[in-house]
Amino acid sequence: MFYFDSSMLILIPALIIAAWAQYKISSTFDQYSQVRSMKGYTGSDVARMLLDSSGLSDVPVELVQGRLTDHYDPVNRVMRLSNDVFYSSSVASLGVAAHETGHAIQHKERYSPLMIRNSIVPVVNFGSNLSWVLFFAGFIFGITSLIRIGILLFMTVVIFQLVTLPVELNASKRALALLGSRGILYDEELQGAKRVLDAAALTYIAAALMAIAQLARLIILSNRRDD
Repeated sequence: MFYFDSSMLILIPALIIAAWAQYKISSTFDQYSQVRSMKGYTGSDVARMLLDSSGLSDVPVELVQGRLTDHYDPVNRVMRLSNDVFYSSSVASLGVAAHETGHAIQHKERYSPLMIRNSIVPVVNFGSNLSWVLFFAGFIFGITSLIRIGILLFMTVVIFQLVTLPVELNASKRALALLGSRGILYDEELQGAKRVLDAAALTYIAAALMAIAQLARLIILSNRRDD
């Protein structure tokens, strides 16, 4: 089958980086989950404090199941923190809670990359599922137009991943500034939180590289089909 051919080699560097990024965020989070903040605030405490001080007292902080499933929901305007963050007073947990608060503030301020990302989510969800179906159908039955539509739809995934990078990096930058300016973490603790957020950023970089590699592979296969 064509999907087991040599074009898959282009995915290997992205797969290696993705695996390393997942290891890095997991190990770094575990490391700094063992370092308790001197002031003893929990992740939910910090999220609530930072939201309130940013004029977002109407945004609730809820518990969500899973590990590293923390997120800000811009549709329902809710922050959801995992058990490891919600109840923990570790440096890692406070960094994650502040990062999600950064997203809430971005939403309030209508931060352009976030607005762009939110606006294309429906298109990306549609395109990511349909793109492979159309590409495979076009490839198997020799319908060039379907192949090209599949590639165009998958490009929305690449755009989404690229737009995600400044959104996440900016949220981390805001988080560290808030934790430092509000005196929630001391200097050494702040460095630990930065390491956690930097490791998290690697996962988004890896996702973008994987999407680009997948797109490149589709184009290579398309060109082969045309030859």
